[in-house]
Amino acid sequence: MTDLGVAVVVEDDEDVRNLVEAVLSQAGFDVHGAASGREGVEVVRSQGASVVTLDVGLNDIDGYEVLRRIRQFSDAYVVMLTARTDELDTLTALHTGADDFMTKPFRPRELRARVAAMMRRPRQEADDATSLDLRVAPSKGLVPPQDAEFRHNGLVLNPHTRLATVDGIPTNLTRSEFDLLHALLKGAGAVRTKTDLVRVVRGEHYSADAYISDSDERAVEVHIGNLRRKLHEDPLHPRWLQTVRGVGYRITPPLD
Repeated sequence: MTDLGVAVVVEDDEDVRNLVEAVLSQAGFDVHGAASGREGVEVVRSQGASVVTLDVGLNDIDGYEVLRRIRQFSDAYVVMLTARTDELDTLTALHTGADDFMTKPFRPRELRARVAAMMRRPRQEADDATSLDLRVAPSKGLVPPQDAEFRHNGLVLNPHTRLATVDGIPTNLTRSEFDLLHALLKGAGAVRTKTDLVRVVRGEHYSADAYISDSDERAVEVHIGNLRRKLHEDPLHPRWLQTVRGVGYRITPPLD
């Protein structure tokens, strides 16, 4: 196994599968391919994949069902690939547990850049969240970015351990949810546009001139919606995440 670990390519088009395997192999992964959804689930399980690329339109079970099955036992980074451009595909993929979504044809260099950006951001470990004593007294002030933790209205976010608590209770966030919340807290009330937040999700090193579509921005909206749900946020009286209509999002002011 290489330093980056195992990548699994689940794709029924042999030409596309060979291309993606070559891209990931050149990036430094130990790559395994699967030509069907059921085979892909078993290869991900047996090989302990770190990264999975997953075609939506497979010939046995669709990619969304494959992703649901993978998420039952794996937190591998998953990039969904599809020839369709329907925005619903993007939203379904993200709701199901994908980390990113690309339409075919795609540029191999962009796929490699997105995978590299994901790998730079380790996932929050759920086991750590339950095994450590994380009960922290709520604080109303926002800790400056140079400090180890951000504390705001009872929320504590530690970017080093990638752990979050609300009123002392651990909250299990995905990589994208954690990164979005971290970016908004760092802004200390400044508005972050949806375009900015797309780059946060993809990685800070993602090319500044890369094309960002309406679907990409809708994906940020989905992540923010999932984040609000996990934080038990009241959208009418937000405690943390405030929508700036037509622009993006910002962190709420400290509570009195």
